[in-house]
Amino acid sequence: MSLAHDLSQRWPLGDHLALRDELLGAWDRDGYHDLLHLTEVIDRLDLLRSAGAGFDATTVALAAWFHDAVYDGTADDEELSAQWAERALPVPYADEVARLVRMTVHHRPGDDDPAGGALSDADLAILAAPRERYDAYVAGVRADFAHVEDDDFRVGRALVLDDLAAKPWLFHTPQGRALWEADARANLTRELEELRA
Repeated sequence: MSLAHDLSQRWPLGDHLALRDELLGAWDRDGYHDLLHLTEVIDRLDLLRSAGAGFDATTVALAAWFHDAVYDGTADDEELSAQWAERALPVPYADEVARLVRMTVHHRPGDDDPAGGALSDADLAILAAPRERYDAYVAGVRADFAHVEDDDFRVGRALVLDDLAAKPWLFHTPQGRALWEADARANLTRELEELRA
């Protein structure tokens, strides 16, 4: 079964199937921000809920579907994705989904934002992946930024990782910290050392 077919069965709304299919088409691309990434984020949201994290499952799942729906490796990808959500989603969801998508620019939800914490954690949990998957993720990110020269990419990637590493916690839910914090810190340290070697 293809990722697109599997994802089509996990669409969080009972209707708006044309929008679902449009999003699946947008995610069907090369690089890291692809159908596998969307699948993994949704899987991790399910894992967080089963571990006891409290958040509105439909709203946060919709935010997952939109969070990298526009991805060209430019600074306004999240904003364009958020604007798409605002235009396309029904009123009960549009504003909150757009807010959550914009939060993924820096992955710094407030302590009183369980939905933002869950989405941020599910998105960043790739940092805790086993070595082979982590290395594939890094290669996918490099492919996403193929238009950037190697030296510039290394500098930019190190800045992003340093910003994340400076956070007191990478993960904002207690469940995310228990599941992923230690492994993610180890992977970040290793990658930063390799970037600076």
